[in-house]
Amino acid sequence: MNIKSALAEKSVLGAAITSRTPAISKAFEARLSISLSNDIGEVEAAWRTLQSAGVESPGQSFDFIRLWIAAKKIQPKNRMFVVGRLDGEPIALLPLHRKNVRGIRLYTWFPGAHAGCYAPLIDIARFAALDSAQRCDLWTAMISRLGGADMLYVRSIPEIVDGRGDLFAEFGASLPVETLYRAEFASWDECNAVQRTKSRRKHDRQQGEKLEAMGQVSFAEVRNGCDAVTVLDTMFRQRAIRFLAMGVDDPFVAPGVRDFYNSTVTENSGVAVRLHVLRLDGEIVAVRYNIVEGRRMFCLISSMSVDPDIQQGSPGKQCLLKVMETLFDGELKSFDMGAGYTDEKRHWCNVQVPLRQHYIPLNTKGRIASSTHRAYQRTRAKLKANKSIKTALMNARSVWLRVWGVNT
Repeated sequence: MNIKSALAEKSVLGAAITSRTPAISKAFEARLSISLSNDIGEVEAAWRTLQSAGVESPGQSFDFIRLWIAAKKIQPKNRMFVVGRLDGEPIALLPLHRKNVRGIRLYTWFPGAHAGCYAPLIDIARFAALDSAQRCDLWTAMISRLGGADMLYVRSIPEIVDGRGDLFAEFGASLPVETLYRAEFASWDECNAVQRTKSRRKHDRQQGEKLEAMGQVSFAEVRNGCDAVTVLDTMFRQRAIRFLAMGVDDPFVAPGVRDFYNSTVTENSGVAVRLHVLRLDGEIVAVRYNIVEGRRMFCLISSMSVDPDIQQGSPGKQCLLKVMETLFDGELKSFDMGAGYTDEKRHWCNVQVPLRQHYIPLNTKGRIASSTHRAYQRTRAKLKANKSIKTALMNARSVWLRVWGVNT
């Protein structure tokens, strides 16, 4: 069977598909085999093979996704794992969650905004050796086997993977949306010299002295085990108060989310959690929830005390400073702080990776939804880039919060 025959239009993966010659497509197709499963256990071997070369996100981790599916009780009919093999060996894997969003049936990533970026798992070296037409053939073969949805909407895919750009250029239509921030240094001395000016060091020292004047300050790294759950309880309590003050929904109260994070910190979860904890007189005043994969650490959540007096000592910044002082003198050489611009990323991150949303419509309804959403995202980006409009929107939001009695 021709594995591309299920596609009504070859343009579903972009104009590049139509630029190939049929002879090249047939020759490459003969080397391909595609398998689908809704059982994550059936793709574990292929997944771990692809993951072993390194990941761009915990969202590409087999154990992270396995625990997410279990905690969220995602039914088999709404899971899909597509494996592409070239010459009998896995070269790409798509872990997809089928959801219904405003009447549109989507295939998308499992954990949503709970990780900074995502991407299909690929054998980077072999995938990079393919030309553009072959990569287009591969995605066409994999996507053509999917059914039961209107489109793929896969967010936050990095433009640069392992120092190689545009590996996912043929993966549907894409739209730049935001930036991922990372700190990458050979040592703390290099990080300190590059990222911290004399005034920064003075400012950090002054804040540290304020905090130390309040009591005994201690810093520790807590790994998987029973102590970690207690730390998580404090972290989520601090975050909940902060979300309430901001007037935004708490993403950690959704069904199954807390169960998921609790499951990641158990002894044999398969997820290497590092909780960095700052205490004042034994009480937790700041926490950072991180996951280690290979030589890279990813920060997914941070919190700090809501006590105004303690906040004068900037416990969150002091906790991060302690992390940076110890991070690069071991095996870790990269610290991923996630997407979205913040002061801490401006202070510490020397690497910026553009992220893109990717759209692959599977039918007419999906093409309309894809086009509409891309237009919305472009408009949204223009509004955010316009300082006067952004200021007006923020002022309007502040007025709304005051009217409805939300303390900012």
